[in-house]
Amino acid sequence: MADLSVEVVIGQVINVLDETFIYRKKPWTYFTDNKPDAGFVGLLEGLSAADVSRPIAGTSIVSHVHHVVFSLLESAAWISGDHSHRDWNESWSVNSVKDEEWSQMLEHLRASYLALRNAIRENAAKDILTVGGTIGVLAHMAFHLGAIRQKVALLRDTSH
Repeated sequence: MADLSVEVVIGQVINVLDETFIYRKKPWTYFTDNKPDAGFVGLLEGLSAADVSRPIAGTSIVSHVHHVVFSLLESAAWISGDHSHRDWNESWSVNSVKDEEWSQMLEHLRASYLALRNAIRENAAKDILTVGGTIGVLAHMAFHLGAIRQKVALLRDTSH
């Protein structure tokens, strides 16, 4: 087996992160469906503020999205060396939004994803804890992508 460079491994981590958030037209994927709506951005773009504010199985879609944005920013800061503690309860503080707020949250989602992407590229391999934190945030994002996909499926089932 060939030795892999740190740059190659980090590049693959970023590929998985990209797949979680944006659609890249490729003949294969690591873990999502190979469709434009498989990642966060494609899945959420067509939903209205009313759709994402509706409680489904206990929480709203926007609650998860707000938590994801918070998590992306906190993870980017942590990977970059800021290990201060923040109140994670705040990450679940949004339950509903109006149209303008939903548009802004989608922009924050994109910007926060890019901030994490840059933090991983620049800092993920600096020590073992940062490598673990980087892998952890990928797992965390995959979980919330799955949770939101389930909520979107339930939303579509009940709206017919």
